[in-house]
Amino acid sequence: MGGLSSIVADLGYRAGWAAVKYAPETVARTAFDAVGTLAGKRNGGPEQLRKNLARVIGTTPDNVPDSLVEESMRSYARYWREAFRLPTTDPADIVASVEMSEHDRTVLDEVLGTGRGVVMALPHSGNWDVAGVWLVDHFGQFSTVAERLEPESLFDQFVEYRESLGFEVFPLTGGEQPPFPILADRLRAGGVVCLMADRDLTSHGVPVTLFGERTRIPAGSAKLAIETGATLLAVHHSYTGPTTSRLRCGTVISTEGGIAPTAQRLADAFTRDIATAPADWHMLQPLWEADWSAARRERLGLDSDR
Repeated sequence: MGGLSSIVADLGYRAGWAAVKYAPETVARTAFDAVGTLAGKRNGGPEQLRKNLARVIGTTPDNVPDSLVEESMRSYARYWREAFRLPTTDPADIVASVEMSEHDRTVLDEVLGTGRGVVMALPHSGNWDVAGVWLVDHFGQFSTVAERLEPESLFDQFVEYRESLGFEVFPLTGGEQPPFPILADRLRAGGVVCLMADRDLTSHGVPVTLFGERTRIPAGSAKLAIETGATLLAVHHSYTGPTTSRLRCGTVISTEGGIAPTAQRLADAFTRDIATAPADWHMLQPLWEADWSAARRERLGLDSDR
């Protein structure tokens, strides 16, 4: 039965992708906005999202404005609409829709012009694929990793899709070799590596404080920059209008002191940037230690009452 379920999921995803990909833009936008609004209204919106937003804006979950939860779910729906439609959207239109300050562009030009590798660390904000298309257009191919999905055919679709956009994608797990050595080689050759860096999916995350509470973020960005001598940038993408967005990439993160201090500086940059556009941070999962399940806490060796 599991195999049949996987096939059904795969076929359903393919059909949905095709339908959205080729639908008129106004139809797709109206439909996804409606779905996002409905998801944000239903029973007050996703409970974990409300908890996460409470940390960002400095209040309690009950006091998070319903309008912010609805806006957040519309932003999340927009991400998926854009993701489905990117392969059939003119890259020139995508690039033209991305705004960047003169400071950020100057910093990016300078660090990429040194010939050293560059690690770009991002939170799950806005649409990182749109940011990637902009990067490919201006600076060429970059390397990244992707979390393995089930069924395998669905994961293959995601990889094929991102590679069609000009990304070089390695699986986080289950590849011919771990991605870290390959990414390190790319950086030593002067390449660019982009990594999602605000949610740890392993048991090897670095403890940091984010919005005043303890959590863990992946060690990979800091570790790669330290071991290869690459420049580490904190990057943030957010929406500015129905068809426009902003890419911030002018924050160079010092790697002095090792992985833990570097990770905290990265978390501080994320705290600053996410606060500028809370609705565009697509974090619907438990992120902070206080929200972790007993099983996860036990797996990480944390006291249950910590």
